[in-house]
Amino acid sequence: MTVLAEHSVRPFQFERDTFAFPHELVWQYRFDPVTGAMTTFHSNPPPTYYHRCFVMARSTRQFFYHARFAPERPPVEPEVYRPMIRELVARNPRWACAASERVEIPGYEDLRSFSRAHEALLKAELGGPWQSYFLRSHWRMVFPILRRFQERMAQQLKLSLSQRGLSLVHLFRFPRITINHGVALYALNESEQTMEFEAYDPNIPEHPVKLVYERARRVFTFAPSRYWGGGDLNVVEIFCDWPY
Repeated sequence: MTVLAEHSVRPFQFERDTFAFPHELVWQYRFDPVTGAMTTFHSNPPPTYYHRCFVMARSTRQFFYHARFAPERPPVEPEVYRPMIRELVARNPRWACAASERVEIPGYEDLRSFSRAHEALLKAELGGPWQSYFLRSHWRMVFPILRRFQERMAQQLKLSLSQRGLSLVHLFRFPRITINHGVALYALNESEQTMEFEAYDPNIPEHPVKLVYERARRVFTFAPSRYWGGGDLNVVEIFCDWPY
């Protein structure tokens, strides 16, 4: 397989290049708007597709880098798509292949429509929970994250986006793990005060989210959501170059 030294595919589009189905939550969260305190309770009914946020983030880039959708061709039986999906998720998630080496997926315009039609098949083939737990990049979270490290990380992500077109990151707090999650960054808007990264969050497939780096404080912040109360967190790029 030819691996491109420079990212040379079209720009990532949220409406086309993300999964239609959500990564499900084991817990439901409630946040006190005054104190910020969080309470949790089990999801009811229990989730059937969970602990795979990093799997979904990685697979998003593998489809973006290695798939070519062919809506001009007729759809095929679900079992014909299975080996195509397996080949895609076995490919290098760090760099795009040459256009001639992409896996052709007939019958669909994009990943969004394909995943809407074949949700169960994709969930079965993208990878299991262990692939979210056992990432070599997770070692970094147990060590102190200094502000100068986050300052460098913001610049690294800016460069990564220009080279890769889609950058994957680990969001976490440690040792009190109030968030431990993977998202995909696909665009950047800069000002003198901030760097705002547009992101695909597997937990929230309905719309993009923002990861914000504040230059003065040298910290990343993430807005409140259905699973996170909002505030400062640590960010490390994953599925990039060694050691991450």
